[in-house]
Amino acid sequence: MKKVLLLMTLAVGVFASCSQAQSPKAEAASGDVKVKYGQPSKKGREIFGALVPFGQVWRTGANEATEITFAKDTKFGGQAIKAGTYSLFSIPTESEWTIILNSELKQWGSFGYEKIKAKDVLKVKVPVKKLSASVEKLTFRFEGSNLIIEWDTTQVSVRVG
Repeated sequence: MKKVLLLMTLAVGVFASCSQAQSPKAEAASGDVKVKYGQPSKKGREIFGALVPFGQVWRTGANEATEITFAKDTKFGGQAIKAGTYSLFSIPTESEWTIILNSELKQWGSFGYEKIKAKDVLKVKVPVKKLSASVEKLTFRFEGSNLIIEWDTTQVSVRVG
């Protein structure tokens, strides 16, 4: 009986520590487009080029891969995209990001991206804008027809519609 109680206590402790480590979930929406993402914080860390390495696929958020839903056919970064929900990945560099929409959903991070990259449906390159003030939490927001992604002193913008 003591062994069972010990195992249950350990399991609860592991579960509690794992759930505390996750970043909060956040959403951004405008018209027919909604983005769901894990929202990590800077917490004094160097983000791009360190925590998020340059030139590597990133889930563009925390925890599960970010998902973007289009309620109707539209354009994303000037390219046609069918209505539906897609995983959103990116490949950041110092001067531009490649934003990737992939049809495989429910991915944990970008660890399995190499296995699903054949399901990429769209890639668009966008320039990086350096911000004068640091943004503490990764933020997706809409400004007019643009989806804005900001974190630390980095901002990228993708035209939607």
